[in-house]
Order: sequence, then structure tokens, then C-alpha cells
Amino acid sequence: MQASLALETTPAQQFVLRLADTCLIHSQRLAEWCGHAPVLEEDIALANMALDLLGQARALLTHAGRMAGERFDEDQLAFLRDERDYRNVTLAELPRGDFAFTVLRNLLLAVWLDGYWRRLASSSDVDLAAIAAKATKEARYHLQHAADWVVRLGDGTEESARRLHDALDALWPYTAELFEDDEVDTQAAASGLGPACSELRAAAQAQVEPVFARAGLEVPAATPFRSHGKQGRHSEHMGYLLAEMQHLPRSFPGAVW
Repeated sequence: MQASLALETTPAQQFVLRLADTCLIHSQRLAEWCGHAPVLEEDIALANMALDLLGQARALLTHAGRMAGERFDEDQLAFLRDERDYRNVTLAELPRGDFAFTVLRNLLLAVWLDGYWRRLASSSDVDLAAIAAKATKEARYHLQHAADWVVRLGDGTEESARRLHDALDALWPYTAELFEDDEVDTQAAASGLGPACSELRAAAQAQVEPVFARAGLEVPAATPFRSHGKQGRHSEHMGYLLAEMQHLPRSFPGAVW
């Protein structure tokens, strides 16, 4: 069994890993739909979005591995870290759920990522800015695809609307984490590396509210619940996800196809 990676991260690396890990784990959850989507077209669409996110994760992980003099590659960072070393937002790691759950989570994360990528395009880190410039184009499609489905389900049958409302009840408490700052965000904003999460809230709200209105959804009230995936404190679902994702590279170190 391959040993875990010993990784000491700087705040700048943690900032990049938060985005990288969110893309990676979100991609893993979307890939679980391969062969299970309600229609063939959506099977392909979800798989393609998973691949977009995986590509973004690869670029970010490679960059994070080179920062501060470290030389870890994308595979080491993806497969050889322990659970508490992952910095993804908790929203991305929640179980796949039904189709309504998936498209609503896609919308919430796509809105957040779209705002992030737009701001990162002017990052003081030229490599990060280049990654963001490419990812922005992909995020726009993800956002539009998710928004179309949220409206279709919310304005569809009684059953589809019920499932969408249930998904909103389950997902909304986890959105608070997307827009709350800590020391990593503060340092990134001060250095010009990237925006503080709180700076993304207004733009995200402006994008979500019209979609919700068309879908017959009301923006829920804020709750006191807070998730802390960005600090490496994950839900009970993360360990199971990593066990499946990491099984091959940890069981057969150096394996190649």
C-alpha cells in the first residue's frame, strides 16, 4: 500500500488547493453519473463536465505542486494525500443524490466557480491567471446547462418540483462556506493572488436569484450551520469517496496502463 504524501503547505498553496480539490472532488461526483443519467444526452453532458473539471483540477494541482519550491505532481496530490489534507468545499463531496440534487449542486458550484475564475484571470500569479482564462469559458457552459435544468425541473411536474425543493433544503446550508473568509483568503486578497470568498457573494446572488425565480424556488433564509471542508474538516462522506478514488494508485504504486 502506497504511503500518504507528507505535505507542508503555505497559505498560497492552500488557496490554490482549495480550488483544485473542489474541481477534483466535484468531477468525481459527476463521473458517478456515467451510465446512470436519465437520458443519453445528459449522460454525455455530465461526463463532459466532469472532464472539464478534471482538467481544471490537473492544471491547478500541477501548479500547487510547484509552488514554494515543492515538486509534487498532479497524481501525487490527487491520490496520495489523506482526507484532512484536502481543501475542497464540503458541498462538492456530498453524495451524488438524484438528478435534481445533481443539477442544483451543479448550479450552485458553477456560479461560485464562474465568479472565482473571472476574478482569477487578473491574478498576480500569471500561471493561475492563464488557468482561469481557459476555465472561464467552460464554467459559462456548466452554469447555463445547470440553470436550464433547474428551471425545467422546477417548472415541470409536481414530482420534479418536489425533488428540486428537497434538493434545495439539503444543499443550501452548505453554501455558506462558499462565501466566508479566513486567513488564507485574506492573505490571497492582500497579495493579489485571488479574491476573498466574501467578494464573490453579491455576483453569485445576482446570478442565482433569477434562476430560482423562474424555477419557482425561494432563496432560503441563512442558517447557523457551517461546514469547514476548506480547512480540511470534512463530512462523513469524504472518506468513502477517497477510498474509491485512491484505491488503484495506493494499491499498485507506480502502476501504468
